[in-house]
Amino acid sequence: MRAMLISSALAAAFALSAPAVPAPTSLLPTEPEPAQPSSRLAPLAADSAWTPRFAAAADALATALRSRDEAQWAPLLGGQWLSAADRERVRNLLGDPNSPFLPALLAKGVTHRAILGWSAPASLSAEERAAIEKGQEAEALVCWSAGGNGAGPWPSTAVEADNRPGRFYACARIAYSIRGETPTWRAFIEQREPA
Repeated sequence: MRAMLISSALAAAFALSAPAVPAPTSLLPTEPEPAQPSSRLAPLAADSAWTPRFAAAADALATALRSRDEAQWAPLLGGQWLSAADRERVRNLLGDPNSPFLPALLAKGVTHRAILGWSAPASLSAEERAAIEKGQEAEALVCWSAGGNGAGPWPSTAVEADNRPGRFYACARIAYSIRGETPTWRAFIEQREPA
C-alpha cells in the first residue's frame, strides 16, 4: 500500500512539473472552398454507344410511370432498396395535379423526350473522350415534356432537373452499367420544393 502511495505522489509531482503544451493547429484549411459552378447539360450524341441504351431505359421507365402502377415503376427505381419515403414521394408526383409529371407523361398530346449528359470539359483529349465512351458505367438525365416541337425548354444543369411544380418538363436520372453478363440500370427521381 505504501508503495502505491509513493508512486501516486511521484506521478502527481511529474504531472505538475510538465510544461503546458498548446493544442496542435489543424492542418486542414479553415476557410470554405468556393462553390463550383454546376456542370452544363448537353444532349447525348446520336452516335454515342450509350444513346440507344438510355433511350430503351427511358422508354421502359416512361411506360411504367404512365401506368401509375407501383408494381411496374418501383422495380425500375430500386425495387427492394427503394425506401418507403421515396415510394410515397413518387406516388405523390404521379398523382399531384401540380407535378410536372402529369403534363409531361400523362397528357393526351405528344410527349417529347431529351436524353442529356454532362458536358465534357474542352480540355479532354480525344483519347480521354474515347475512354469515357468505352466505359462500363454512365449516367444521363432523361426528361419528358408535352406539346411544342420538342426543342425545350430543357434543364441546362442537373439542379434544374428537380421536378419542382411549375417546371415544363419532368426528369429522371438513369445510372447504367454494362459490367457483368447482363446490362443493368436504375432510375432515380429527385424532387426539390420551390424556393
